[in-house]
Amino acid sequence: MSRRALQFIVVLLGWSAVANLSAQSPAKPGVASPSPVASVTPQTAPTPTTTSLVDSMDSADLKEAIQLLKNNYIKPEALNETELNRATFEGILTRLGRGVVLLSDSAAEPTESAAPFFGEILEGHIGYLRLGALIRPNLDALDANLKTFAAKKVDALVIDLRASTATNDFATASEFAKYFCPKGKPLFSLRKTTVRQERTFTSDRDPSYQGLTIILADGDTAGAAEAIAGTIHLYDRALVIGQPTAGRAVEYSDLKLPSGKVLRVAVGEAVLPEDRPLFPGGLKPDVPVEMPAADKREIFQQSREKGMTPFLVENERPHLNEAALISGKNPELEAMEAAQRRGRGPEKTTVRDPVLQRALDLVTSIAIFEKR
Repeated sequence: MSRRALQFIVVLLGWSAVANLSAQSPAKPGVASPSPVASVTPQTAPTPTTTSLVDSMDSADLKEAIQLLKNNYIKPEALNETELNRATFEGILTRLGRGVVLLSDSAAEPTESAAPFFGEILEGHIGYLRLGALIRPNLDALDANLKTFAAKKVDALVIDLRASTATNDFATASEFAKYFCPKGKPLFSLRKTTVRQERTFTSDRDPSYQGLTIILADGDTAGAAEAIAGTIHLYDRALVIGQPTAGRAVEYSDLKLPSGKVLRVAVGEAVLPEDRPLFPGGLKPDVPVEMPAADKREIFQQSREKGMTPFLVENERPHLNEAALISGKNPELEAMEAAQRRGRGPEKTTVRDPVLQRALDLVTSIAIFEKR
């Protein structure tokens, strides 16, 4: 085969076809070459899970399966009526997830104290608002802080909902949302399907702030706080940074059982405009950032006295570098020895808030972009 013909085949078929062609022996005159047979790689179907198999069973299958177990299982006492009811109820709890919770009588009432409101101005122009519990005193604190921010020309806002745990008070939650959403717009609806009730909360006032907004959220952002986050995210096109919310934007009802245990059942769910659900998937962040829950709680506790700035930028400390290696010194070791000579050990590493830091970085990036 000539070089020109080979080059032509390379262009048409690619290198793999040429490799296969060169590996074949020339056919003898008068003998037909066997037709190539395409190799087929068998693909193994994935093994179905128990859940998928159970989901594929209809009512007849389920009824017959239970009867077959009763008639044939080696320990029939494990399938008496009480055990079957327990298994059924346990399966319901697993399948409904956040929609139903079984509590002992002592766990029915909340034990943690209401998270306080906190606000400050960061970097001279960014307002930081940690709403805390969605209660009236914190709503008044929000109003006062927004007025202060307006007087000080704050041009960006970070709303921190990571300390806003679940509450059934969607009416108060709507009052928080009104500070950031357009007047006359529906905020969210509380829908109770079983009793065919739906209550829509609508903003009846002008917003106190209109500008760049960033929401901080995580798995502790639950209940009505998720409705606030979803509403501001929808109308203000606010970015959400952190982790997915709890997926519990529901109204619970506590139902007592004869033993004193409590069955906490979701009887209503908060739905955003255009039927956008929050239960059970929660609100997903636009910018995912992870942070240990213990670090967050420690920062929130200390920030009441120190503010949030100490938990953002790492304080400069001596590092081992090339110049130190050449001179035979170790700045890190020397700093530790100096601290010991002063009668104290090396300074404890301060915890940081990477979620808030990412929000501030984003505000700075947007400001730089808009000035171009």
